[in-house]
This record gives sequence, structure tokens and C-alpha cells, in this order.
Amino acid sequence: MRNVAPTKSNLLKLKEELSFARLGQELLDQKRSILVAELMTLVDQAAALEDKMALELGQAYRALEDAAMAMGKLKLASVARAIDVRSAIALRQRRVMGVALPVVNTTITDRPPYYSPLDTNLNIDLAAKEFRDAIAIMGKLAELKVSIMRLAAEVKRTIRKVNALEKIAVPDLEESVHFIRERLEENERETFTLMKMVKNRLAAAKQEGSLE
Repeated sequence: MRNVAPTKSNLLKLKEELSFARLGQELLDQKRSILVAELMTLVDQAAALEDKMALELGQAYRALEDAAMAMGKLKLASVARAIDVRSAIALRQRRVMGVALPVVNTTITDRPPYYSPLDTNLNIDLAAKEFRDAIAIMGKLAELKVSIMRLAAEVKRTIRKVNALEKIAVPDLEESVHFIRERLEENERETFTLMKMVKNRLAAAKQEGSLE
């Protein structure tokens, strides 16, 4: 409870603080709900992308193994060096309830044909395609994972603030308002009783003076 004098001005001030604290609690609770909803959406997307990336990489490595068996490792290594695939990443940000989240755009530049189709295996092309697809997924997956970490941290901070308001600030203000209101009402009753006593004494004194 606040250690303040039980005055009407303090009561009005504490009422305003209580109203502001309740509004803050409501807004933070709404923020928490929005952040949690966004977080769960990104978690689902990340899980789906992880599965997709694992599939792409699995297919790529299997195609690479098949090509190695068909062509030999030395020939495969020579052909692989001729593949010219480059990737570039552009970063920007978006905001969700004040939280800055990354947006990753992956651009892949491909310059085929890399080699003569003679004395090569079709699985090389398949492996190259799967690796390109996996690289694009990795950029998006990195975006999601960083976003998830930032949102999770903000959710924790918001929950702490909501709990502080709900369990400490608001009850403390409510108790202080209740205490001051009761003291003021008690003072009003005492003042009323005192005024009534004074009035009765004045009336009695006036009556005695008129009898004399």
C-alpha cells in the first residue's frame, strides 16, 4: 500500500494511476495475445520448412551418390567445379507490435549449361536443382528462426510486465484507494458528529440564556 496522506487530492491522483495501470494491463494483455498468435504461426511455418529442407537435401545427396556411382568420384568432382550457381541475400525488416523481425530475400543466379551432357549423369542436374531449392529454403528458415527468438523474448518481457501490473501495481493501488476512501469517509462521519455536537451545545446554551 502507498504511504500517502489520506486526502481527496491524493485519492484522485491514485484513482487516475489505478485507471492508467488497468488500461496498461489490458493493452499489454492484448499485445501478449497478438505476439503469441504470431509466434505460433511462425513456429508452424518453421517446422514445415525444416521438413521440406530435409527432404530437398536428402534427395540432393541421394542424386549425388547415384551420380558418383555412375560416373566415378573424380569425374563428378571435375563436373561439379563447372557448376556456376551464386546466391545473394537481401535483408529488410517488418514490425509486429514494435518487435523488429527480419525479412530475408534469397536470389539465386544460375548460368547453365555448366558442362556437356556427354559422359555425364542426369542425377547431377537433379542434385544441383535440389541444392538450389535447399539454399532458398535456408534463407527463409533463418528468417523464421530469428523472428521466433525475438518474438519469444518479447512475449517473456510482456508477460513479466502483465504479471507485475496484475499482481503488484494494481492490487497496491486498489488497496491504497480503498484505505484513503475509508479514512475520508471516517473523517466525514467524525466531522458530522462533531458538528452535530457543537450544534446541540449551541442550541442548549441559547435555550439556557433565554430562560434567564
